Amino acid sequence: MKKSTLAVLLLAGLAAQSASAADWFVRGGLTNVNPDSDNGSLAGGTLDTSINSNTQLGLTVGYHLSPSVAIEVLAATPFSHDVSLNGAKAGSFKHLPPTVSLQYYFNADGKVSPFVGAGLNYTWTFSEDSKTGGPISGTDLSIGNSFGFAGQLGLRFAASKDWDVVVDARYIDISADVSVNGTKVGSASVDPMVYSIMVGKRF
Repeated sequence: MKKSTLAVLLLAGLAAQSASAADWFVRGGLTNVNPDSDNGSLAGGTLDTSINSNTQLGLTVGYHLSPSVAIEVLAATPFSHDVSLNGAKAGSFKHLPPTVSLQYYFNADGKVSPFVGAGLNYTWTFSEDSKTGGPISGTDLSIGNSFGFAGQLGLRFAASKDWDVVVDARYIDISADVSVNGTKVGSASVDPMVYSIMVGKRF
């Protein structure tokens, strides 16, 4: 009888853990993409490249495989960046950087839960424009898409049972081929740090 009772309690505990593990979360807030200070050079080293930062509305959707382990997808409204060559504004482009990460949360049931994440990013670049001046004014500018590693560090603050405030920082490996009038002139090493502050809902 005691063994049966123990077995029932163990099964109940496993079921409760499974139920708590099946937690979806949605988060929204501000996300800033801050490219590396050295974005490389183009045209055989004759054009030093600089890309500015931009802040947009960020959104993440995630699912907890267990209280400590989650899969998260980062999305955002399109980021817009100016490109400077040898210090002169030479063009602009927009991009979307969907990123899928596997996360591990420390102190998962606590008020403050640090977490780490690692995954893959795909950066889709569009709306390139080189009509703003600089060394390539009036040419046809093309910036390729990118696929690379993403790493993440963050803190989740439990504001209530179902609501969180989350801050995090990511490094994303973004290296995009650049072409002018159809001819490749090099690659831009964007490699940004991505900072977010979001409010999240768990359900």
